[in-house]
Amino acid sequence: MLGAIVGDIVGSIYEFDNHKSRDFELFGKNCSFTDDTVLTIAVAQWMLIRPRNRGPELTELLVHWARKHPHKSYGGMFQQWLSGREYEGKYKPYNSYGNGSAMRVSPVAWLSEDHAEDAKKSAEVTHNHPEGIRGAQAVAHAIWSAKRGSPPALIKREVTDKYKYDLEESVDSIREWYDFDETCQGTVPQAIICALEASSFEDAIRNAISIGGDSDTVAAITGSIAEAMFGIPKDISTKALSYLPKDMLDIIKQVRPNYC
Repeated sequence: MLGAIVGDIVGSIYEFDNHKSRDFELFGKNCSFTDDTVLTIAVAQWMLIRPRNRGPELTELLVHWARKHPHKSYGGMFQQWLSGREYEGKYKPYNSYGNGSAMRVSPVAWLSEDHAEDAKKSAEVTHNHPEGIRGAQAVAHAIWSAKRGSPPALIKREVTDKYKYDLEESVDSIREWYDFDETCQGTVPQAIICALEASSFEDAIRNAISIGGDSDTVAAITGSIAEAMFGIPKDISTKALSYLPKDMLDIIKQVRPNYC
């Protein structure tokens, strides 16, 4: 899950100012964590407390963390959901197929015994559209498969067969046409390709930033998969952790103690 956080922080300054090149300072001036990180932490805490069958549900944790860390570029529909004013009842799912379900799912792949089912549960509290669920499940599967040691070709085949994403395009080809897209179907396959084409964790992050689009989320999804493929170099993990408050570090330490 730290890979998602690294991608979010690195991509935070490029979300609305795309950088269509692999040549950039990895942690540029004004980098910070955004909603991708906050909601990933919420999912991680949910996964940590679930085996004990006590504690708050995911909805409560999403609300808790988002309110604890406001002004982090939350999506418009999520902000309306958070306010409890716009839908049929407070905190009911809003049929979203936005990429928010995929950006926050990585802890599921590290902590769940049934990543497909728990990815679905992690998505559907807000993103209960089939595309929102598919995006979360596909990313969780890619991470799960990578951490088992599957090579990129096998991960690609599994995700293509099970979740029907087209993963045939290259990073170089995507870079030529790709534009801002906040949907799962317009973010998840591109982010997966950026990870599968990479030769290292940093290479994956550079791929993700270089294609443009919703850069922090593309890089968060890519980073979550690349962490399972390659691990995260110590200098990169240490730098990323330096941006985070203690409450987040405490959660990360429970999930990925080797980084803290």
